[in-house]
Amino acid sequence: MHVPDGFLDAPTSMATGAVAAAGVAVALRGAKKELDDRTAPLAGLVATFIFATQMLNFPVAAGTSGHLLGGALAAILVGPATGLLCMSVVFLVQCLLFADGGITALGTNIVLMGLVTVVVGWLVFRGLQAVLPKRLSMVAPAAAVGALVSVPVAAFVFVLLYAVGGTVDIPLGSLTAAMVGVHSLIGIGEAVITFLAVGSIVAVRPDLVYGARRVLATRDLEVREVAA
Repeated sequence: MHVPDGFLDAPTSMATGAVAAAGVAVALRGAKKELDDRTAPLAGLVATFIFATQMLNFPVAAGTSGHLLGGALAAILVGPATGLLCMSVVFLVQCLLFADGGITALGTNIVLMGLVTVVVGWLVFRGLQAVLPKRLSMVAPAAAVGALVSVPVAAFVFVLLYAVGGTVDIPLGSLTAAMVGVHSLIGIGEAVITFLAVGSIVAVRPDLVYGARRVLATRDLEVREVAA
């Protein structure tokens, strides 16, 4: 979903750049509450993992391929604010060193693949946590659903941006069907990778997963009540 230079006009690119800058600024403040002796080392590993996995493409359909976006995964592992910072660093490195996504489209890519996927993935995850049993075994499935939903939503947001500032006249119906349809399939791959990654860490060190902390806090409270 990396948007290259020239897909969106200058005003739209400038607007998404401003939104991205504002999002990163808010994330910098929010990360102060999320980063601790457990989250800080993991944040670097998360950014490295997402950077590496985004380089690997898997076939989807009709000659198209997809790759992990990672916004939901980052948010659940290290928190939404820190997750957005990790994603922004990944896109900046890809843009400057690998020409993956244009410089003028950097803000657009941060908004689509960073801000949207982080926010949507985290909100879906937390919504499921509110209704599912408070068990560690539910963390990975909830994370997978958050990842699954975040990808087509990001694709749909791209369609909205293109409707506002697209530089080529493309029927929006066809663009919507292509983008959301293909990225719904990509979302399945995203969900599988997220489930495996989160599930593997929860199985050995649940305290390292930011999204599992509320479950762990509930378990600690239950243990104390029983002991009393």
